Amino acid sequence: MAEPPRRNLPPLRRERLYESLAAHISDFIEAQGLVGGDRLPPERQLAAELGVSRATLSRALASLETRGRIEVRHGVGALVRDVDHGVDSRLQARVDTRPLAEVAGARESMLAGLARAASVHPNASLRLAMLADDGRPRTFEHTWRCVRRLADSPLLVDLDDLLADKAPAPPDSPALRRSLDELSDAIIRGDASAAAVACLGMLATA
Repeated sequence: MAEPPRRNLPPLRRERLYESLAAHISDFIEAQGLVGGDRLPPERQLAAELGVSRATLSRALASLETRGRIEVRHGVGALVRDVDHGVDSRLQARVDTRPLAEVAGARESMLAGLARAASVHPNASLRLAMLADDGRPRTFEHTWRCVRRLADSPLLVDLDDLLADKAPAPPDSPALRRSLDELSDAIIRGDASAAAVACLGMLATA
């Protein structure tokens, strides 16, 4: 099935620095649901769409590459990279020895924290762009990738990654999709309490 057409990036004000441009591109990556291996538009096209110079764009891409968000390959272009978070082996060992129900409960607490943080993201338009219903079935992976980006909490993300090895995402089901819809709607509304409540029992949804 053909992929739906992707929207062009909205132009960025020229007075912004390259750090803001890097954040803008990162937001676009998340909003479009791009994953490791997906390619960004060519630099010339990207610079024109954003309304910035090639030099400013190059600095922004270099910044994103340094952070591990993209990889720039000669003759290929800028490729999205999956974010890799380090895990403390001692803490991982402790998680591995705990019962599954306890780990799942702990992970739901992490998810609730991320959901709360995402709900108070100051850019309401970005919350809408990333989590609005686009007519496709919601998936746990894509929804939480957007929530984690909006939350902007590296520590909670690291902890969630650690717990996810033993308490992975639940299988797709109508109940899970309803929970994801409730979560997304709450974050779009900026209702932190409702977003956290939507996470309760999510890992056990079947």
